[in-house]
Amino acid sequence: MRSYNIHEAKTHLSRLVEKAAKGESFLIAKAGKPMVKVIPLDSPEPAQKKRFGFMAGKIKVPDDFNTLGAREIQKLFEGKE
Repeated sequence: MRSYNIHEAKTHLSRLVEKAAKGESFLIAKAGKPMVKVIPLDSPEPAQKKRFGFMAGKIKVPDDFNTLGAREIQKLFEGKE
């Protein structure tokens, strides 16, 4: 992705806006450090961060969840069938 310094971006703002409108994203930097990213308005939104608890209230965890299959697992370790 191309980067432009602030002075260059101010000088060529119309040209850069046209590029962005055509789908070409770019960065504007200050003293070599990227400050902002310019993207076209019709570009897809960035994916939301995944978060814990997004299924809260939509599923039910059984009360014996922590012990499900414990007997079968113990039999496998003990070699009993």
